[in-house]
Amino acid sequence: MNDLFSAPAEGTPDDEPKAPGNGPKTTARYDASAIEVLEGLEPVRRRPGMYIGGTDDNAYHHLASEIIDNAMDEAVAGHASTIDVALEPGNWLMVRDNGRGIPVDPHPKFKDRSALEVILTTLHAGGKFSDKAYATSGGLHGVGSSVVNALTARMEVEIARDRAVWRQAYERGIPITTLEKVGPTQNRRGTQIRFTPDPQIFGAQGFSPARLYKFCRSKAFLFRGVTIRWSCDPTLIRNGDDTPAEAVLHFPGGLADSLRDEMGAQPLLAEVWAGEADLPTGPGGKANGRVEWAVAFVEQGPSALASFCNTIPTPLGGTHEAGFRGALLKGLRAWGEQRSNKRAAAITAEDVLGAVAAKLSVFIRDPHFQGQTKEKLTSPDAARLVETALRDRFDHWLAGHPQQADNLLAFIIERAEERLRRRDLKDTPRKSATRRLRLPGKLTDCTRENAAETEIFLVEGDSAGGSAKQARNRETQAVLPLKGKILNVASASTEKLRANQELRDLVEALGCGIGDKLDPDRLRYGRIVIMTDADVDGAHIASLLMTFFYREMPALIRGGHIFLAQPPLYRLTQGAKTVYAMDDRDRERRITRDFKAGSKVEVSRFKGLGEMPPGDLKRTTMDPATRTLLRVVAPPEDRAATSERVESLMGRRPELRFQFIQEHARSVDMLDI
Repeated sequence: MNDLFSAPAEGTPDDEPKAPGNGPKTTARYDASAIEVLEGLEPVRRRPGMYIGGTDDNAYHHLASEIIDNAMDEAVAGHASTIDVALEPGNWLMVRDNGRGIPVDPHPKFKDRSALEVILTTLHAGGKFSDKAYATSGGLHGVGSSVVNALTARMEVEIARDRAVWRQAYERGIPITTLEKVGPTQNRRGTQIRFTPDPQIFGAQGFSPARLYKFCRSKAFLFRGVTIRWSCDPTLIRNGDDTPAEAVLHFPGGLADSLRDEMGAQPLLAEVWAGEADLPTGPGGKANGRVEWAVAFVEQGPSALASFCNTIPTPLGGTHEAGFRGALLKGLRAWGEQRSNKRAAAITAEDVLGAVAAKLSVFIRDPHFQGQTKEKLTSPDAARLVETALRDRFDHWLAGHPQQADNLLAFIIERAEERLRRRDLKDTPRKSATRRLRLPGKLTDCTRENAAETEIFLVEGDSAGGSAKQARNRETQAVLPLKGKILNVASASTEKLRANQELRDLVEALGCGIGDKLDPDRLRYGRIVIMTDADVDGAHIASLLMTFFYREMPALIRGGHIFLAQPPLYRLTQGAKTVYAMDDRDRERRITRDFKAGSKVEVSRFKGLGEMPPGDLKRTTMDPATRTLLRVVAPPEDRAATSERVESLMGRRPELRFQFIQEHARSVDMLDI
């Protein structure tokens, strides 16, 4: 028989069975007397983690956010325009708004207590369960103010309402004074709460002026109709902390101002797409709220989406972010279809979000959050409402800025294709400061390890590599010979790219990874110099290398790391005088300009870098004091045109190259073969 149903062992009372296994055994009796009933706010003090997530620094500052959020709800509802936040000596925080003021009349259910006392001493009591007092709000569970009250050593509340001022004090959630009317007022109204957290719960922690100021600033950005007046006792600001003692925070531009203020990434487009709109109405034309957004499309640097619901930060995202992603993704795909760009079908929401720095704020009725700390929005309708509101406006913005839209689409397509090509490609580790990695056998490295002071020359073939190695500065210049024409990555498959030894050697030498694993900070050289022969074959090899960097390592081009060397084609000598000419036209100009008319000039044509004496190569092409380098750039404003040109000239469709040749053949005066 199962032990659970077997008779108790001899000598063991029925109500005290032996503990199974090695678990601890309690000696106290488990009967009705063991059942505790926690009343009022005692559950909060016993288990603060259930209500504010713990007792650490984040939970400590959550007390401040609950009270400030209540004041913000009054502002968002249109009843307050100004909020004062003051950090005072003794770790006291004061929050005051000019809203309606918490009701002070007797509560209809608890007639012996005022509505104020009910709100501050009873869990799940508040005016935000329905939309009668607030159309939208951040406090929804009716526990915010009461939880704060329970976890404070002392809270002092002052209400200005109906031309009178009322006051009451609490300690650890318990009223220590009655609600008293302290006098009349003519012009003042609103709620003032002043409190200090309980050290019995939080220990010796204190409010951070910098953190509170940043929080107030973010709230002012989120609702352009509010002014937050910040003040802090100067003695509380530590040395090195640039938090102001006083500040007036008001931002008419809302989220767009916030995004411009915080954005540290390099913008892809000059214009920030920002706006606000009502969410689609519900049955019977009932308003569902509104949405505000600000989006900057970034070329490099951190991308991020910061979202909010009813001014509450939602760092874990949620359904409103899903609607935002859907609007951007579907809008860009539709734009690509409109422009007959079939490659747009490959982009995903991750490709788009990886190129945006954005702020999204929604104000909706009865939002559903994950947990009391409200870090994630779970309202099921939010995704559909936000996507519908944003999609139409995004489509209009793209149509109104066609050149920027084309550049944006081209950039996102590049990201998508890069992701597809690189998903199976392994990263190449970098050389550390103390240990050299295995490097390509043909690489002749430099000795200096400071990347910013070094450069690598990519040359065609061992012969050119030999001349370059003799002409280089061994301390700062590395040389990597490449065998002939490298793979055309614009028309090759991922498998061919991964199998190509020349490109594997190049990636390994640079040490910064490739594709979505590219990290420019790990680049082993400050400059990458493409040094090919001054002829058609050399130009072809240079084009293939530039295509490789453009498609596989675009951040190196954006960072200004890629250069083209300019070796001369001719050496002109007369007696002790020697000059160099880049091409035929330059040769004739220099003979006329730099030498005496009628005198004989010895003209030597370099068949290639491998045939050029190391002295000439150093003097004309490799010595920073005398050489000329061309920086390879891809202007963000011409991204769409650049992408189209690379695709037509280097891609898999030969008919596009043929069309280009036909259109530009008449512009070629002479081919020097």
